[in-house]
Amino acid sequence: MLSPSSDWLPPAPLEPLHLDWLSQSGIEVAILRLDRIDPLISGNKWFKLIEHLKAADLANAKGIISLGGAHSNHLHALAAAGKRFGFATVGLLRGHPQQTPTVEDLQAFGMQLHWLGYGGYRARHEAGFWQPWQAQYPDLHPVPEGGGGLPGAKGCLQLRPMVREQLHDLGWSDYDGWWLACGTGTTLAGLVLAEAGDHPVYGALAVPDDHGVAQQVESIVLEAGVQNPAYELFDASRGGFAKVDPLLLDFIEQTEQASGLPLEPLYTGKALLALKQHVEAGRFAQGTRLIFIHTGGLQGRRGFR
Repeated sequence: MLSPSSDWLPPAPLEPLHLDWLSQSGIEVAILRLDRIDPLISGNKWFKLIEHLKAADLANAKGIISLGGAHSNHLHALAAAGKRFGFATVGLLRGHPQQTPTVEDLQAFGMQLHWLGYGGYRARHEAGFWQPWQAQYPDLHPVPEGGGGLPGAKGCLQLRPMVREQLHDLGWSDYDGWWLACGTGTTLAGLVLAEAGDHPVYGALAVPDDHGVAQQVESIVLEAGVQNPAYELFDASRGGFAKVDPLLLDFIEQTEQASGLPLEPLYTGKALLALKQHVEAGRFAQGTRLIFIHTGGLQGRRGFR
């Protein structure tokens, strides 16, 4: 069985976020700490894998083959899950062979790696891309980059009840929307499906427009048949995927010192900085209550030291 019992998964705590720029604007934010569910299979990565693993079980597959970069949080969580639960994993990586802390972990977890170059990786959306890989690994189930697609989104449906069960502890009766970083848009799409228009979902794009996040979200929502989806996407990429700048790094350092909240610069840091900018621009009325999702990825901070 590739798909383990969900009993191993502890609930992610929902915590109030206390920062000066929030209190000065009269905005309340609670942060869903998905980074705290597990030291290795962390953040939203496990939720995006759940339905893919179930599909692999139904296909009698012996493991998973998927894609990512040299700092991929998705491949890191997948390789760690494979080692822990005893199934084979293969990673198809962007670019040329390099050693990063993430790659070293993938190797230590037993993941078989193939480097596709940059042109080979760009071909991942083309028809027929998977055929040679499925011929080479007929016992493995293919999973899109980042655990994407409708199965990945469905695995994120449980985030909504996870939050609602903890609202009372915050003294909240309800919330006004979600805010999270988007790399593929899969988690955002899952929340859009779960909410079905009840609350808006705001996605801070950590990647440029040419990564096709908007199209992927639209495709998932259409496939799921959601009527009147409520979501918005905002550019938070700061000039490109994995681009960081002094303002972002200073913001992360100040936020960690003020709140003790660990952030990383590719996703959570960019998303929270974008929220600060929108709050200070007056986008949200006083009294607004938002759920911010900490999508994990803290292992990737090692590549920026």
